[in-house]
Amino acid sequence: MRQHLNTLYVTTQGTYLSTDGETIVAKVEGEVRLRVPLHLLEGIVTFGRVSASPFLLGKCADRGIGISFLTERGRFLARVQGPVSGNVLLRREQYRRADDGIASTQLARAFVSAKVLNSRAVLQRTLRDHSQLHGRSQVEVAVKSMARTVSLLPGSSSVDTIRGLEGDAARNYFGVFDHLVLKSKDTFRFERRSRRPPMDAMNAILSFLYTLLLHDVASALEAVGLDPQVGYLHRDRPGRPGLALDMMEEFRPFLADRLALSLVNRKQVGKKGFEVHETGAVSMDQATRKAVLTALQDRKQEEIRHPFLGERTTVGMLPHLQALLLARHLRGDLDGYPPFLSK
Repeated sequence: MRQHLNTLYVTTQGTYLSTDGETIVAKVEGEVRLRVPLHLLEGIVTFGRVSASPFLLGKCADRGIGISFLTERGRFLARVQGPVSGNVLLRREQYRRADDGIASTQLARAFVSAKVLNSRAVLQRTLRDHSQLHGRSQVEVAVKSMARTVSLLPGSSSVDTIRGLEGDAARNYFGVFDHLVLKSKDTFRFERRSRRPPMDAMNAILSFLYTLLLHDVASALEAVGLDPQVGYLHRDRPGRPGLALDMMEEFRPFLADRLALSLVNRKQVGKKGFEVHETGAVSMDQATRKAVLTALQDRKQEEIRHPFLGERTTVGMLPHLQALLLARHLRGDLDGYPPFLSK
């Protein structure tokens, strides 16, 4: 169990979460392992066989503390959240724009532009840092192809067109992703993106990080009063947090992909931490998940300068700042939504 940046992560199997006054108590086999005051938390993420008392769920709902339940392998199961907060006028404007083809296209274009530019930056960073990179020419071709995609996005007239351009960029990006894996190639060779379930060790890391990132983005959107379910690039589907998936796109390369590559290339994770199942699916063991969680939280505490606001902030605060900027745009305070662009 770890607490970082106002989020409690519970990975110990058999943990029971309850309350003692205004404190969350985590017990394993009747023994108290952790106490955390409720007012210090914004979210709780549990993995596997973890249960919570109804009173804890109620108190968290009252205080706007979201609880996400994931399988032990990191697959999202459910999220418990109290009443949506925020100005009803903001949410009504969000819904109006989701029904407006032009407004949806403008926002979808912003999310995808940031994703493609940030993905391209990951490739460029590797080219800059490794002059003798194997497959350098292929990576350079992918960089140029993604630049062409970015140039085409301003002329895209529909969300479907934008989705097509995003798909082209993703194929170029993941088509050379294996060249960015510099260590333990036998274990972490990347052939293609596989999601549910991940079919290799690198995909297992990426899927795990994407799940955690989705929790953070959904929480940030709820905190400013937006509805995480109603998006622009990802259209309505029962149980799918469309807006959270939209905003998550701009953070995938910068936060999840770069961290996954760093963990592998610095040998912070290894072959023994992954299990191949009869179906071919690959999952991480508990020690590896904890290593990934620790690295993620360390990354969240790093400081950067926000490219639009020009202020110093932590990486972990980025989803909250972007959610606030989106809310200001929907209210009419900003002419356009400025997505996060990494360097």
